[in-house]
Amino acid sequence: MTLAPGTRIGPYEILGAIGAGGMGEVYRARDTRLDRTVAIKVLPQAFSEDVERLTRFEREARTLASLSHPHIAQIYGLETMPPDATALVMELVEGDDLSVRIARGALPMAEAVAIAIQVAGALEAAHERAIVHRDLKPGNIKVGDDGTVKVLDFGLAKVMDPSAGSNPDLMNSPTITSPATQMGMILGTAAYMSPEQARGRPVDRRADIWAFGVVLYEMLTGRRPFGGEDISLTLAAVLKEEADFTALPPDTPAAIRRLLRRCLEKDPRRRLSAIADARLELEESASDGGDGAVVPGARGRTWRTPALSAAAGLLAGMAILAIGMTLRLSPPPPATVVRSEIALTSTPLVIDGNRGFWIDPAGTEIVFVGQAADQPSRLYRRRLADDVPTVIPGTDHAFGPFFSQDGQWLVFTQLGRLKKMPAAGGGAVDLGDVGGAAGVGFLPDGDLILNPNHGEGLFRVPASGGPRAALTTVAHGLGEAGHHWPHVLPGGTYVVFTVEIDGKTYSEARIELLTLATGERRTLIEGGTDARYVSSGHLLY
Repeated sequence: MTLAPGTRIGPYEILGAIGAGGMGEVYRARDTRLDRTVAIKVLPQAFSEDVERLTRFEREARTLASLSHPHIAQIYGLETMPPDATALVMELVEGDDLSVRIARGALPMAEAVAIAIQVAGALEAAHERAIVHRDLKPGNIKVGDDGTVKVLDFGLAKVMDPSAGSNPDLMNSPTITSPATQMGMILGTAAYMSPEQARGRPVDRRADIWAFGVVLYEMLTGRRPFGGEDISLTLAAVLKEEADFTALPPDTPAAIRRLLRRCLEKDPRRRLSAIADARLELEESASDGGDGAVVPGARGRTWRTPALSAAAGLLAGMAILAIGMTLRLSPPPPATVVRSEIALTSTPLVIDGNRGFWIDPAGTEIVFVGQAADQPSRLYRRRLADDVPTVIPGTDHAFGPFFSQDGQWLVFTQLGRLKKMPAAGGGAVDLGDVGGAAGVGFLPDGDLILNPNHGEGLFRVPASGGPRAALTTVAHGLGEAGHHWPHVLPGGTYVVFTVEIDGKTYSEARIELLTLATGERRTLIEGGTDARYVSSGHLLY
């Protein structure tokens, strides 16, 4: 079934064809409800006519749609097409797949390891939900221009029944025989099949670990470890031959050679049993390379690309930052418990809760935006030792207050202008026009880092005002919608900030680290916003 541009499938409008394969034809489409671009895979007619397989697929699709991970292409749902066709709606992932990159030759060690870590993270998330990919191969791995990886078609091979006979590239066909889940039938792509798959035996997550090893080997060498002129010879190689590990680059770390041998162990009982172990091994290998940039991460590891952000170690909304070689932090002082009561007064006061208050670094007072009856909004100061708040003079129509890290300055927006005044009180310094600063960070020399308008990048502003210098550029073509909430880490060398993602909520944003000296950006956390460093050595977000 070929769909012309303009064809409607439920709320989706076909924009054009992307490609076709054994698993169906794929189209680019527009979601008219959410105004986003998606991919639609129209399943083969024979598949849609098989009620049993279609029912099984709908059940599997519900499970697959529950997978939410930064390195897994999201499944949005199923749509029925008259008279009896079925379409799968998925996240559209732009860019070439890994097979295109490998066709140009072996990948550099650092790039291959970075991609492998992201693929391992995706498999780990799926395996935790008892989902096995079953068809992992370079053609199902998309790599963006920024190095971000997305794994496609999780679990689809289990319930698909394509015809491989007419496929000109049978070595990359999604399946070899059918039906997909019946005992004794071969499932998967021949060159990446585990020996148990090749024998038609039941498979588990260890089949994915085998395929992961094949992909990693191919990235490092530029060729597959098991090949042949046709499917039968390829399957024979998978069953009988050993991978040629002498083909690996001479500088391949011993740990990666050892990992490949464990992944490509023909006996699944002797094979690596958990993909998380592969991820950890690769991360350790990346850290031992010695030339990666130091990023706040567990035990002062070195990290090479934004792709490694998934290992930041999220725990109850808190990322542990052992700054290690970059920052020498003294132990935090003993915490002081502060208890305070807010007394109600006869004067009505509306408090703006949309980032409308800030606690000073010493923890002794709160500044917030409030508005009494028949009065403009103002900044109010409420010292915890006092009973009632007081107005800060000169702050009519102000909002968005921020303290400097040392507590000496208070920054706010007032009638479209950015202002700075001494926290103890006094005249304000005009720092220029802003549409509404989405966060302000203070550098040790007094300069400020801010996002002046929603949708823009970060800029550096002189302490006394003046021309701004751009620090980051929003990659709108890669789905970024703006850079917000900068926070300068101790020492003034690094800045953490939030990358808003187009069409997603702030809970789905990304927290990155900016190196001011070089402009290099690295991802710390996927799925977070508004990070703040605290003296215990943690990021709160």
